[in-house]
Amino acid sequence: MTTEIILAGFGGQGILFAGKILAYCALMDNREISWLPSYGPEMRGGTANCSVCISDEPIGSPVVTNPDCLIAMNSPSYKKFIQAVKPNGLVLLDNSIVDEVCERKDITEISLPATDLATNAGLNGAANMVLLGRMLAETKMFSLETVQKAMEKCIPPKRAHLIAANMKAIELGMAQK
Repeated sequence: MTTEIILAGFGGQGILFAGKILAYCALMDNREISWLPSYGPEMRGGTANCSVCISDEPIGSPVVTNPDCLIAMNSPSYKKFIQAVKPNGLVLLDNSIVDEVCERKDITEISLPATDLATNAGLNGAANMVLLGRMLAETKMFSLETVQKAMEKCIPPKRAHLIAANMKAIELGMAQK
């Protein structure tokens, strides 16, 4: 089984980091992975997206054109990718920032105020992890233990203090039902 995911938003929202966490989760679970970042030269404030493929078999191409899942953290990204999501796909969006209305009836859309939830919990800048946590709760793709191991691999030792905050944001997202 192969799952293709696009994470998209503004540079600085942690899009590439969230994709990297997913990729490391797959690595921890001995799955095949590809992680393909895409961002403009302006990085922070510009657009950024990341394609992640997770599979039980070798992956032919890292390019995701029709994702099974979309995490959209801003309106331009939502508008750009919403029509590409496969029927029966999953879309998660941060409605603290994205105020679009989904016209599609063939997908599951989960809208939550990820930025507001993170800020209110004292986790400024962790909306990406809130959305990732909600996606993981919905898909049951990886266990919390696997996510913890991935965080420990992705976050360098000098920034290890960020692991707990990121895990708290993942758990906050998982609790949003």
